[in-house]
Amino acid sequence: MRRIAVASFVVFLMLSSKSQAADGEALVLVQKAFDYWRGLSSYSEFSMTIHRPDFERTMILRGWTKGRSDGLFYVLQPPKDMGNGSLKKGRQMWSYNPKINRAIKLPPSMMSQSWMGSDFSNDDLAKSDSILDDYDHAVVEREMVDGHQVFTVESIAKEDAPVVWGKQILRVRDDFILLSEQFFDEDMELVKEMTAEDLVEFSGRIFPKIWTMRRVDERDRFTRLEYHILEFDIDIEDRLFTLASLKSKKRLQ
Repeated sequence: MRRIAVASFVVFLMLSSKSQAADGEALVLVQKAFDYWRGLSSYSEFSMTIHRPDFERTMILRGWTKGRSDGLFYVLQPPKDMGNGSLKKGRQMWSYNPKINRAIKLPPSMMSQSWMGSDFSNDDLAKSDSILDDYDHAVVEREMVDGHQVFTVESIAKEDAPVVWGKQILRVRDDFILLSEQFFDEDMELVKEMTAEDLVEFSGRIFPKIWTMRRVDERDRFTRLEYHILEFDIDIEDRLFTLASLKSKKRLQ
C-alpha cells in the first residue's frame, strides 16, 4: 500500500508539473499576442462600419496606444460625430463629447458597453490587458494551418475578478498573430466573436487589416474595423494620454 501511495503521489506531481507548464505556455502566448497587437506603441487610422439589418454607417477614427493599457481614440468622420473621443489610462476610461466640452469618466460597469453604437465595447476599443491578470489560461488545442501552428487558448475568469466575460477563447498563430477571439458570459454561453481577415504588412509587421465583431445570435448584425494606416513602436509622449489632450482639437488635424 505504501508503494502504491508513493507511486500515486509521484504521478500526481508529474501531472501537476505538466499542467503548470501548459498554463505557463498559454499565458506567454496570450501576453505575446497582446504585445504583438499593440506593439510598444502604435498610431492608427481606421474605418469602423456598423452593419444592421435596416441600416449601415461608417466612421473614420484615429488612435494612439502605448504600453499595455493606455489608449486615445477620436472620431474624424462623419462631421456630426467629429471630435468624439475616448481615453484609457490604466484601468480607467473617459469619454469626451465636444458638443458639451465635457469628459465623463466611465465606471467599470460601462467598460463592456457598446462604443458609438458598434459591436465593439469600450474595452475592446482599447484592447484592455485585464485578460492577462484576471484570467487563468490553458492551451486546449494545437493545429497546423497554412504552414503555421495555431494554438487555441482557453482563458477562464478568476474567482471574483472584476470582468464581464466568464471565459474567452483565443486562437493564436505561432508568430503571435491573434486570429480570433470568442467571448462567453458568466454561464459560459458564447455571446460574440471577433475574427481576423486579410493579413498584410504594416510598418514591417504582418497584421490583420480587417477585424469583424459579431454576436452569434444575429448573423446580419456586425461591426467591421478596417485599418488604413498602422504604425508600430513610434515615439509617443506620456502627456498624450491625459484629459487635456483628450479635449484638444489638435488631434483632429
